[in-house]
Amino acid sequence: MKRLAVYCGSASPEDGRYVELARDVGAALAERGIGVVYGGGRLGMMGALASGALEAGGEVIGVIPEALTGGAAGDAKGGEVANHDCTELHVVANMHARKQAFTDLSDGFITLPGGVGTMDELWEAVSWAQLGYHSKPVGLLNAFGFYDGLLAFRDQMAGVGFVRPMHAGIIIDAANLDSLLEKMESYVPHRTIFEMKAEDL
Repeated sequence: MKRLAVYCGSASPEDGRYVELARDVGAALAERGIGVVYGGGRLGMMGALASGALEAGGEVIGVIPEALTGGAAGDAKGGEVANHDCTELHVVANMHARKQAFTDLSDGFITLPGGVGTMDELWEAVSWAQLGYHSKPVGLLNAFGFYDGLLAFRDQMAGVGFVRPMHAGIIIDAANLDSLLEKMESYVPHRTIFEMKAEDL
């Protein structure tokens, strides 16, 4: 894995562990020679992730929608300001183009603790993997037990039958980055929906 898309938001939670986690993840990926592809902002967890990677000498590619780049005076539109310290900064038309770029530019995905936008990115990566639009590992960093409820819900969906058994393991989770990267490296792509016949669905 030469580059990983890291999903996180522009929020700065009151609990400082989350911003510190983002910075540590950026630095740790850079130290492993893994480039970071992320949302292109300089605020909150996004900014901490990018700073951690850049300070450790890593490659950071930002992808940000035009509407969120901020004005000439640096005023944020929609709560983000573009990070011009990135190795590369791609300004795209909209959120869909941003997520497509994440997929095109990376060899896998890591989701840090986050909110609605982060969830949107995670579930689209999972959906695209399930369908067969990509075969890259989708990692979930369950730091501080933040995603315990989400993982229980994933298991509930699978238990009821809304997620097929061969797709139940698409989300790769671990409580720390070392374990997560190890699991992602050994990921074996599953059988996709595009590969199935009608009677298998």
